Amino acid sequence: MRKLIVTGDDFGLAVPVNEAIEEAHRRGILTTASLMVGAGAVADAVERARRLPTLKVGLHLVLVEGRPVLPPREIPDLVDGRGEFSTSLVGAGLNFFFRPGVGRQLEAEIRAQFEAFMKTGFPLDHVNAHNHMHLHPTVLGLILKVGRDYGLTAVRVPYEPLLASWRASGTAFFSRAASWLFLMPWSKLLQARLRHAGVRSNDYVVGLHDSGQMDVDLVLRMLRHLPHGVTEMYFHPATRQCPEIDRTTPTYRHEREFEALVSPAVREAIAAAGFQRVAFSEL
Repeated sequence: MRKLIVTGDDFGLAVPVNEAIEEAHRRGILTTASLMVGAGAVADAVERARRLPTLKVGLHLVLVEGRPVLPPREIPDLVDGRGEFSTSLVGAGLNFFFRPGVGRQLEAEIRAQFEAFMKTGFPLDHVNAHNHMHLHPTVLGLILKVGRDYGLTAVRVPYEPLLASWRASGTAFFSRAASWLFLMPWSKLLQARLRHAGVRSNDYVVGLHDSGQMDVDLVLRMLRHLPHGVTEMYFHPATRQCPEIDRTTPTYRHEREFEALVSPAVREAIAAAGFQRVAFSEL
């Protein structure tokens, strides 16, 4: 039986996101959520998750485009004058790799986020990073090092098969191919390091090249093209627009993604295709 993990990212970012994730688990297909422990609505997210004993919760590490858990004065090389992480993924990646002293600050912040997650009392279903920054070798190494102290057993591998993605969407083959060629070696390195560390992972993801655009029609087409193995399909749902998501992901169709998660047609298609819906901890 093929296995399908259905994840809601950015849990804790804002109340409309939390509402969508709660409803998508109660009456939809969502199996797990990735919690941003330093976000503004994290207390609301934790309260909702405690009402949902079957919802599995993982840690969504934020090291770019957000605020740290530690006081900015303790990690001055990771934040700007406003105490926020960089919005440049390339700039942050170079900073993590080349600047002396940054590694110690990065480890401290990663540990603080693991610690904050542990205080929620939830078993750790999985770990991933905002904007897939765990593809960065330095970040991954620290996740594996720190995660051993907090029960780390599973990490997302953001590898989306090119042909399946393109056949389902029917758009932007060349940009998808360029992105696939760039990400593929980093994803394979990630998979190899996870295997060596004895950490579980998915085989594929769906939603990487169409992030924020996963509406009902696209999800139904995606389900017809998924390969055998363990696939994670991830979403950024919300019940309505709000300043927090307008600031971070203004082009995403959050409400359409929520509709896909609670669609009876999507649920029926998953059952008809013989998928078993699971969380990472159930692999």
